[in-house]
Amino acid sequence: MDADITLTVDGAQQRLTVDTRTTLLDALRERIGNTSPKKGCDHGQCGACTVLLDGDRALSCLALAVAHDGAEITTADGLAADGELHPVQQAFLERDAFQCGYCTPGQVCSAVGVLDEVRRGWPSHASQDLTADPELSHDEVAERMSGNLCRCGAYANIVPAVRQAGGVQA
Repeated sequence: MDADITLTVDGAQQRLTVDTRTTLLDALRERIGNTSPKKGCDHGQCGACTVLLDGDRALSCLALAVAHDGAEITTADGLAADGELHPVQQAFLERDAFQCGYCTPGQVCSAVGVLDEVRRGWPSHASQDLTADPELSHDEVAERMSGNLCRCGAYANIVPAVRQAGGVQA
């Protein structure tokens, strides 16, 4: 069965007809042609497909496109405004926080989501005091980014890049 949906992807409204079983990831990559989110495990375990869905980070391989009709989706490609890199993208470059780059778009979107969660005061499993505003400690960032895997092992630079983008001088 097919359904007509509208998605706003990186600021551009997209109307498409999809099979009701189509994941958001497949709609983005195969129907719209946005290859920024990557298909890694296709089971929600690696984070390569992470996008910002209505402002919150989400695994697009686990989301059905029809369930998000009308949603606003931001991929790593859509983070750069007016040719200027997003602070997270700039920090990833400055900290050499990637190797092969396959997981990088998902890592970047997740990092943007992490920084927003911290700004909102959301605790994580690594938060020492659940009533205090979380700090961007190494352990806090590593815990929050733990859903995004890197086969190359660039973690040593990813955590400092996220902290730098969040304003921590490390």
